[in-house]
Amino acid sequence: MKEKRILLLGATFGTENMGVSALTAGSIEACLHTWPDAKILLLDYEKTPVVFQFNSTNRPVPVELLNMRFSKRLYLRNNIAILIILAAVLRLVPSRLRRSITMRNRYLNEIDWAYLVVSLSGGDSFSDIYGLQRFFYSYLPMLLVQVTGKRIVFLPQTLGPFNGWVARVLARFILKNAALVYSRDLVGLDEMREFLGNHFDPELFRFCYDVGFVVSPVRPEKMDLSGFEDRRPHSPTVGLNVSGLLWMGGYKQNNQFGLKADYRLLVERLIHHLIHEKNMSVLLIPHVFGDVRSPESDQVACETLHRALQVKYGDRLNLARGRYDQSEIKYIIGLCDFFIGSRMHACIAALSQNIPTVPVAYSKKFIGVMETIGVDSYVADARTMDEGEILSIADRAWAEKDKIRRHLEGKIPEVKARILRIYEEAAATLGMEK
Repeated sequence: MKEKRILLLGATFGTENMGVSALTAGSIEACLHTWPDAKILLLDYEKTPVVFQFNSTNRPVPVELLNMRFSKRLYLRNNIAILIILAAVLRLVPSRLRRSITMRNRYLNEIDWAYLVVSLSGGDSFSDIYGLQRFFYSYLPMLLVQVTGKRIVFLPQTLGPFNGWVARVLARFILKNAALVYSRDLVGLDEMREFLGNHFDPELFRFCYDVGFVVSPVRPEKMDLSGFEDRRPHSPTVGLNVSGLLWMGGYKQNNQFGLKADYRLLVERLIHHLIHEKNMSVLLIPHVFGDVRSPESDQVACETLHRALQVKYGDRLNLARGRYDQSEIKYIIGLCDFFIGSRMHACIAALSQNIPTVPVAYSKKFIGVMETIGVDSYVADARTMDEGEILSIADRAWAEKDKIRRHLEGKIPEVKARILRIYEEAAATLGMEK
């Protein structure tokens, strides 16, 4: 039987963002569930090639990153622009000569031999909400694949919005030529129907849950929770994920996402409210790592808060120190009785472990994803709610925590089972051998 080589775009490990790592891990876990012996390769931007050791549920699996460059240095053989031009030129060359040339280029050869090419787009980067540069980062690898003649399966992600005309034109081209498109929220399908008009095929545009739900928690070999693990508090513990991105006001540092709530004030009020009004302990949990050179680092924001407030709150305020991978940080989140998070995949890590959760939203993706598992009424949208309204949502969720947990215990097994079938379903739809 021919080896199944699966090429995954817009996904990687080893970054500081555990949301992207969680999506990558979930996608690979689902793939191996259908094809246990598949060879999985990542096609993404990096200066050097890397081989990651992915610890699947059943066994360790090597996952190779084919590194492309997004660079002005056009002489680089793996420059994404040069690869696209070469692929386009090769379409004009006779097939035998084309194959001979393709074999000499590792990147085009891997695309050519791929059994299936799937794209994650970082979960929500197939959009210009973060700017055109981020959009092109996601768009160009997909364009490269389509220029070679391969068709792409979009794994569950947020599709759009496409606010500018450039993004709208380019997105339509990619979506109209896709093999299969999964949205991780139902609203996204309605938006794609309107966006594509007559080119929208309901058989090829489908819903599936976010693949981050199937990531397995793994206890870290070394874990530093400021002593929390040695003296587990008698009071309930709230995991609080503080977003470095929101802490700095978005990439433009000017309240880029239009929050009604003052985010820094909100976080401080939440901590005070949870500890003094609700008699809880708070564990600050980053989900994006990095030092002071990484401005959107949750780790820096959490450390800053902890230093400023530890004297005031003592051992009722704890911090997850150090760095962890997507499975290890999920284990730490699983130690909590309740969770409030500003990174969506930190919230997914909690919800998938049946922990009552309040997501603090800054974009449409939160409500769409939470609606699919029936907990959208507990989303605190910081774009439309002030600090007091968000505190009220947190209080209501805590009061209804037992109901939420029972709901999740019934829903999450269904969610995970659906995700694990996605590759089998895609293969059947495309008439491929399972």
